[in-house]
Amino acid sequence: MKGSAVSLFAMVAALSGCAVGPRDLDAHAVLPPPSQPQRFAPHSGPEQSTRDTEVAKDWWRAFGSPELDALVDDALHHATDLAVADAALRQAREQAGAVVGSTLPQIDAGFQTQRTRVSKALAPAVTDATQYLYTLHTAQVTVSYGPDLFGGNGARIRSARAAADVARYRLEAARATVVANLITAVIQRAALADQIDAAKTSVSVNRDILQNQVRRQQLGAIGAADVATQQAALATAEAALPTLVRAEAHQRVLIGTLLGRAAGSDLPALPGLAALALPHDVPLAVPSELVARRPDVRAARAQLEGAGADVGVAIAARLPNIQLSANAGGAAQHIVDLFQNGNPFWALIGGLTQPLFHGGALRHQQRAAEAALDGAKAQYRASVLQAFGDVSDALTGLRTDADALDAAARASDASARTLGYVRRQLALGDVGTLVLLNAAAADAQARAQLIQARAARLTDTVAIFQAAGGGVVEER
Repeated sequence: MKGSAVSLFAMVAALSGCAVGPRDLDAHAVLPPPSQPQRFAPHSGPEQSTRDTEVAKDWWRAFGSPELDALVDDALHHATDLAVADAALRQAREQAGAVVGSTLPQIDAGFQTQRTRVSKALAPAVTDATQYLYTLHTAQVTVSYGPDLFGGNGARIRSARAAADVARYRLEAARATVVANLITAVIQRAALADQIDAAKTSVSVNRDILQNQVRRQQLGAIGAADVATQQAALATAEAALPTLVRAEAHQRVLIGTLLGRAAGSDLPALPGLAALALPHDVPLAVPSELVARRPDVRAARAQLEGAGADVGVAIAARLPNIQLSANAGGAAQHIVDLFQNGNPFWALIGGLTQPLFHGGALRHQQRAAEAALDGAKAQYRASVLQAFGDVSDALTGLRTDADALDAAARASDASARTLGYVRRQLALGDVGTLVLLNAAAADAQARAQLIQARAARLTDTVAIFQAAGGGVVEER
């Protein structure tokens, strides 16, 4: 008997090393050729260049704004999206721990008290055959264990741990997204604030021109039509303000939401556009490094590994399964006699189950898991393509932003000079109202475009940091 038990456990141990499931999890993702260093040097602003350096976990400090640093730190501690992702991660980790625990030997202790009266025609379960009313106490310990013959339990553990990895990388991606969205909102709000100031200046200029036109009308130099035309120009300039104010207020609400604050709540100090320095060095996205550090790509890879493990679980469900159990205890009329006078009992149980007919359910479950694996491979390839697409878009943005900034700066300088000349000529009566209106409108548009060009460089710099896998900060 002892030799048979040893042989059984030796066989179980040998079979437990077997594993089923797909061996090849290569999604065959296509990587682009390595990027070459680039330099962006506009004449009207600071230059930038890409460098093959590791993205700092606190990359936003490169903007040189203590107010921005404080906002990011606040968002990382209070953003509701991060609270949701953090809870999902903790849940996934606990579920993985539960799966690991379910594969280990299970030990349970039980105690039962039974008050019974039996018929005289039946033999009572006590030593006194004439005692038909009695109390029976039973205490026992049960041990059960299912050896992992074909790696099904191991596959379940890998799947659960992969799900925890997916949740972890999604939390990192959520952190990166919150940081990028916050900084972008700060930049947009600052740009809108500058555009509001520019619009107010335009209103003031048009109001001064109107006053000048009214005086010239009183002197008989111009007619009522010229004054009415300038009044329309002033109204047009004033009408541009409400839209800008509304957009700036929306960015404030967005910033507050990212900080976990209700709309209308007081916000911390927000930096202006001039207070944000343009980072000189931006990361150069090396394909192999980008795939290794982008949290969304890493999440897709973990999901692929989990799908592969699920195939192993489905295959193992169609193979033989062994269950071992044992129980020991005692039963007696009195608690003190549970383990005396032959009352103790024990049992060893072993069982082997081979699925024979389940209506095709197990086969369909395996095929469904294999289809999910194919989908996970495709999703991984899509994540890789999306990552390199984001990098390409951000680099293109930086390159075109530099050209746009130069053009906007030249246009702003020229329009400002032109407006000054026209105003002096108007005072001397050398030009008409239409020339002045055109010059004022061109100046207002040029100043707005210059502000937008400066904001675009900052925004696209945020995009390249995020696309290169930045923002993977330490867990709280």
